[in-house]
Amino acid sequence: MQRIFIWLQQLVPQHLVSRAIGFLGATEIVWIKNWIIHWFAQVYRVDWQDALRQTPSEFRSFNDFFTRELKPGSRPIAGFLSSPADGLVSSLGSIEDGQAIQAKGHYYDIETLLGEPLAATFQQGSFLTVYLAPRDYHRVHFPAPGQVIRARYIPGDLFSVNDITANHIPGLFTRNERLVLRVVDPNHEYYLVLVGAMIVAGIQPFWQQTPLMTRQPLDKNFAQTKVHQGEEAGRFLLGSTAIIVSNSSKPWVQQAGKSVRMGQPLM
Repeated sequence: MQRIFIWLQQLVPQHLVSRAIGFLGATEIVWIKNWIIHWFAQVYRVDWQDALRQTPSEFRSFNDFFTRELKPGSRPIAGFLSSPADGLVSSLGSIEDGQAIQAKGHYYDIETLLGEPLAATFQQGSFLTVYLAPRDYHRVHFPAPGQVIRARYIPGDLFSVNDITANHIPGLFTRNERLVLRVVDPNHEYYLVLVGAMIVAGIQPFWQQTPLMTRQPLDKNFAQTKVHQGEEAGRFLLGSTAIIVSNSSKPWVQQAGKSVRMGQPLM
């Protein structure tokens, strides 16, 4: 069954399917969006407890529900690096020869992921990957303060990023579309990478109110754009993965396979 799942992902027109579902997710026809939200919440057992709005009728569309905001104060921020999202720590570790772990037995090249050479200060750094399941809160936040100096959107495939696919598609995160944010501070530098996936209708960055245009590369430089730890960095219109690449060699305080919530300390 796993091989069939992988084969189907390679066969279907990933972008066409994802954007079609994204169109449905954007509809504001009341009975349609209410039914989709109700069905989705039941199937994926969405936890409404921390959501600011808690009934389908309060949302304009399914996308509005999927990127729902939380009640103020429901995610305390802590740590040198805090979790950028709710989800599962799927992998973490030290950077070795410019490589990071994707899954057991699979590695990927970090420079390819970022779309630029990895500075020497990162050679002794580390990485951590958070997988966002469909039921999770889907806004992504900056894990540490600093100044955003660059944003790069790299078009690519839209393979699923669940465990099955991560275990079978080499270089998965370097093949999928992604938004790469580079953040610097006098004492620390890191990248926050938002990786797209199958059925993801778009990645919406913090500086605009609409998703990025797919398949259109973006290389945006920033000036004097300071961000605070826990400030919103972007949103997924359907689930995916967030990766932190840090130049710090401090040990991670979380473990692979453990669930985390946005704001929990990672380092």
